[in-house]
Amino acid sequence: MNTKNLFLSLTFAMFCTFTFAQSPAKPSKPVMVGGDRDKHGCIGSAGYTYSVIKNDCVRLFEQKPQLKEVNAKGSATFNATVIFSADNKQAEIFVPHSKSSTILTRTRGTKRSSVWKKGKYALYQKGDTYILKESNKPIYAKVS
Repeated sequence: MNTKNLFLSLTFAMFCTFTFAQSPAKPSKPVMVGGDRDKHGCIGSAGYTYSVIKNDCVRLFEQKPQLKEVNAKGSATFNATVIFSADNKQAEIFVPHSKSSTILTRTRGTKRSSVWKKGKYALYQKGDTYILKESNKPIYAKVS
């Protein structure tokens, strides 16, 4: 009788182990589409990024001007985006691979020619041509 109980106990333990191993893991938290809002409420998966100048969520690919990479390496090319303040005294630049935007301040300018700078970045505009430099080296440009 002891052997019978031992056999039944082992069979039950094996059954429980097999059943537990086969049950799918439950997700710890349901994932909601569009539930990836940042601290400003912008939904990154929908292409939105926060703009300090606009104080709103924007889609960078819809903003103008778009600057193309000057010396693209490989088959991929990247764009930088510029958003100007209403008074044109500031330019917010969005450079790929940067965690956040950078606000440049106009150091000189006229209606046809201006320069905005901050740290290693400088944005030059002449007519419809824009050149973004990093440490005085052109990295992005829009030529009309």
